[in-house]
Amino acid sequence: MKILITGSSGLIGGVLMQRLAADGHEIVRLIRRPVRDPEHELRWSPRHGRIDRDGVANMDAVIHLAGKNVAAGRWNDRLKQEIQDSRVDSTELLANTMAELRKEGRGPSILLSTSATGFYGSRGDDTLTESASPGEGFLADVCMDWEDAAKPARDAGVRVAHMRLGVVLTRDGGMLPKLEPLFRLGLGGPIGDGQQWFPWVHVDDVADAFAFALTEDSLSGPVNVTAPNPVRHGEFVKALGKVLNRPTVIPVPAALAELAMGKEMARDMVLASQRVVPEKLVEHGFAFRYAQVDDALRAALG
Repeated sequence: MKILITGSSGLIGGVLMQRLAADGHEIVRLIRRPVRDPEHELRWSPRHGRIDRDGVANMDAVIHLAGKNVAAGRWNDRLKQEIQDSRVDSTELLANTMAELRKEGRGPSILLSTSATGFYGSRGDDTLTESASPGEGFLADVCMDWEDAAKPARDAGVRVAHMRLGVVLTRDGGMLPKLEPLFRLGLGGPIGDGQQWFPWVHVDDVADAFAFALTEDSLSGPVNVTAPNPVRHGEFVKALGKVLNRPTVIPVPAALAELAMGKEMARDMVLASQRVVPEKLVEHGFAFRYAQVDDALRAALG
């Protein structure tokens, strides 16, 4: 396939491009800067509603990873709006472009659009499959709008899968590089009471899941991209301490997390309980490389 990828320089993009290239796919990056490699790059500007429409018409599939990092800073009204706009505006532009092209009998027939387990909000001990209802909170609202933005493509007959990612484990970015130095100093511990469910997934399984969804024609709608064995936050912390051979006895009270991050951000991100399971991937025969958190952490941390 000829595959167009947004957000290719992000946390998942590099690993995914290597995975797809190994499968023999041709990769084209959709970028905001001026094009330097016309054969493998197209330009767009979601903020201004501009995209290389003819270039998109030559693609077989689109993988949409772009979006402002939700942990880019302490949330305020401006940053929250940037997080929302970066996801919704870009998805709308892609979906509308693909819908127009399909009506002309050309263009990509597959859209794999990133979403997140934030869709479910904080749900205690409930087991959350793809059929679970949306939750409450800023991240849940963003995810709902993000997924709704793909409706034009869906209505035009494009197979759309919303890849709801859990917390991605990799040393190259995200949460682990921030935690590792503290844990190596023996300063690691659970946040809050540690009983909140933690929807983790190794980055290699994320890349594999996208590659799998490209060719699994019956896979559409929401797809939970999380490991099949979620753990409570306290269990995750113990596993990380075990892998690093360090104690994990210094808890971070919920009130301190709320003070450091702000109440809304702390409750949505580190105190939320999400017992998410990848029902669709498992039912379709997807094989996880890392089903247990200890194995995933060993692999991620080398």
